[in-house]
Amino acid sequence: MDEPARGGGWAALAAWTGVELVRALPGGHRNEVMLAERAGRPLVVRRSTRPRAALEWELDLLEHVRDCGVAAPALVPTDDGRRHVDGLLVSEFVPGRYPADVADWRRVAEQLAVLHAATGGWPQRPGFAASGALLDGDRGGDVRLDAAPAPVARLVRSAWLPVQQGPRCVVHGDVGPTNVLVDGSRVTLLDWDEARVDVPWFDYAFLPDEVPTPWPGDRAQLRAAGLAWETATCWQAEPVYARRRLAELHRHRRRTGT
Repeated sequence: MDEPARGGGWAALAAWTGVELVRALPGGHRNEVMLAERAGRPLVVRRSTRPRAALEWELDLLEHVRDCGVAAPALVPTDDGRRHVDGLLVSEFVPGRYPADVADWRRVAEQLAVLHAATGGWPQRPGFAASGALLDGDRGGDVRLDAAPAPVARLVRSAWLPVQQGPRCVVHGDVGPTNVLVDGSRVTLLDWDEARVDVPWFDYAFLPDEVPTPWPGDRAQLRAAGLAWETATCWQAEPVYARRRLAELHRHRRRTGT
């Protein structure tokens, strides 16, 4: 089994001369995220808990998508050129604000389309699985359907079934207001910890209904699939949140008939 990438804690920050922690940043439900600075320049420090191969996949992906025009935080290498030290990473601080209106979310949808077009044929993240593979399989990434009650697993799979059409590509995996920064016309996607290869529709599941998306089906089906994914991926890691999402999925299905 691949060993986790983390190891040295904050002491590993010594590999970046002059970087000092300032305070914790909001978010970071599964990984610690800190504001830092070096010579007055703000930076972000994150400690990933992903296995090394999964983390290296993420860093390779970010290099690729930035080259393709997708705005994502740029890594700051260690003094000797490494991208991380036992899962500890330093990246540029990205200015901006959270999306505030439909116009902002339209720009988010446009950025997602660039991401999806740029990653067709990208290999699956080590240890992860697409929703289609999980229609029969039990585990992938943070998903552990074998740990969920059988009725929950059946409900989740039934919600994923309608979206199994179209190309496979990288999905960001956690497109929410706190993972997007808008600065003028620039839209930056943050926190790629849950990125994987899947059908692209999951990235549009929680966008406002007024925002057009490439999804060709019923938006109610799309939201159900997104709620089901969050239920499954958080069932063990964030059980209270997962059960809230499960209750929301039940209400959504009763209301829409999906």
